[in-house]
Amino acid sequence: MRYQVLAPEEAAGVSENCCALVVMAKAPRPGKVKTRLSPPLTPEQASELNICFIRDTTENILHITEISNSAGLVAYTPVGDEAAFDGLLPSGFRLLAQRGQGFGERLLYVCEDLFTAGFGAVCLIDSDSPTMPQHALLQAVESLSREGDRMVLGGSDDGGYYLLGIKRLHPRLFEQIDWSTERVFHQTLERAKEIELRAELLPAWYDVDDAVTLERLRQELAGPKAAGSEAAGYDARHTRLFLGGLRVDVVGQSRAC
Repeated sequence: MRYQVLAPEEAAGVSENCCALVVMAKAPRPGKVKTRLSPPLTPEQASELNICFIRDTTENILHITEISNSAGLVAYTPVGDEAAFDGLLPSGFRLLAQRGQGFGERLLYVCEDLFTAGFGAVCLIDSDSPTMPQHALLQAVESLSREGDRMVLGGSDDGGYYLLGIKRLHPRLFEQIDWSTERVFHQTLERAKEIELRAELLPAWYDVDDAVTLERLRQELAGPKAAGSEAAGYDARHTRLFLGGLRVDVVGQSRAC
């Protein structure tokens, strides 16, 4: 299955005030994604895991689009590698090529392109949190549907964020941020304060980007599910099955790190 690629300045044809739930993702190629997981994984295994993350995150989003005024997209890089996502996303998802030089620019331009396309709000979502709770996604959409300008922010345990949602384009939120450090979450809140933008916080969660967090993910998915609990993560079935099928020595290495 191939997906529509939304071009900059192209109208998306969405309903009024529709919220874009957009996953920021690299094309899943061995040696290009989840490199901090090699070792304990091989580059090929890391790429397969990344594919599972994308499948689970977009399926999680699909459930939210079915019960709210929202739509699912993937903003991808590099340009020209959209074929890497063929068959990975739910039906109805669209692709948007990332543009810009640094990470902050790419986030800003994704928001700019989607507001230009007619979306009433944009949620930038990372592709490293496959068990992100559904209630956090729904809370973000509901918050952004209310009157008044605001930002919603879901912090990660490593000091970054797994979701940032806005109703208007605020370039300051992406300026002077020390990307890929433990300062990202707090600096983003500082930028919101500088421009007097109301910030609403989502429950904290975690990214999977090294052997320690990979083992945390494995234990979460292997453990009992707290059905109905707000602390319960999404049952990322593709990731769960993949991790369950890894050789014991590979999982053992992740435990030992």
